[in-house]
Amino acid sequence: MRAVFIGASSLAVMTARFLLNRGHEVIIIERDKDCIEALSEELDCGFLHGDGSKPAILREAAPDETDMLFCLTANDQSNIIASLVGRSLGFGRVVTKIEDPEYEHICIELGLEDTIIPAGTIGRYLADMFDGRDLLELSSMIKGEARVFSFVARDKEAGPVHDLGLPKETGVVCFYRDGKFSLAGEDTVLEPGDEVLLITHSRNLPVLMQRLGQASEGWGTEATPADP
Repeated sequence: MRAVFIGASSLAVMTARFLLNRGHEVIIIERDKDCIEALSEELDCGFLHGDGSKPAILREAAPDETDMLFCLTANDQSNIIASLVGRSLGFGRVVTKIEDPEYEHICIELGLEDTIIPAGTIGRYLADMFDGRDLLELSSMIKGEARVFSFVARDKEAGPVHDLGLPKETGVVCFYRDGKFSLAGEDTVLEPGDEVLLITHSRNLPVLMQRLGQASEGWGTEATPADP
C-alpha cells in the first residue's frame, strides 16, 4: 500500500517509519529542504519538496495510486486546506490532524471524517491509565465507515430509545447512568443525564452533531451535549 504525508512532523516521521517497516511505500511532502536531506539519511522513502496544500504538488504525489493522505503539519488551517485539496484531487482517504478542538466540528461539517486530535487522544489514554481502565482504545476496533458517537441525554432525548429518531445505520449500544454501565435494548428508556454510546455510519455524523450536540475533544467521533 502507498501513503503520502504532508509535513515531516515527529508524528509523520514516526508513522512513516512504522509503515516502511511493514513494507509499505511512503512519500513525504516537506517545505524545508534541509529537513528532507536529513530525513533521507534515515528513511528509505520518497520525498517531494514544496507546499503540500498546493494542487500542483499533490498531483505529483499521484493521488490515484495512493491509499491514504496524511495531513500532519503543525498548522491546523494548513492541514484542513490540504485535506480538502487532496480529497478534490482523488486521494482515496484523507487523515486530518488538528490541535485546536474548536476546528473539529468544522472538519466534520466539511466531510473530513478521519480527523484526529492527538493531544485529546493521549490525554484520555493517560486519564484511563490513571483510573486503571482497559487501555485498549475503542477507536482501534472501529473500521471502515463505522464511527462511534456519544452524547448526554437532555430532557428532549429522555424516553424510549426508539423515539430518538436516529438515522439509518445507527444504533444505541449502551449507556451510563450514575456511572453504571448498561447495555441498551429495544425497551430501554433514557433519562436526562444518561451518557449514551452510538455506533453509526460516518455519513451520519453531521446529522447527529446537529441533533444531539457538539463534538468534544477526541478522535473525531465523540460528542458532548449542547447547552439546553
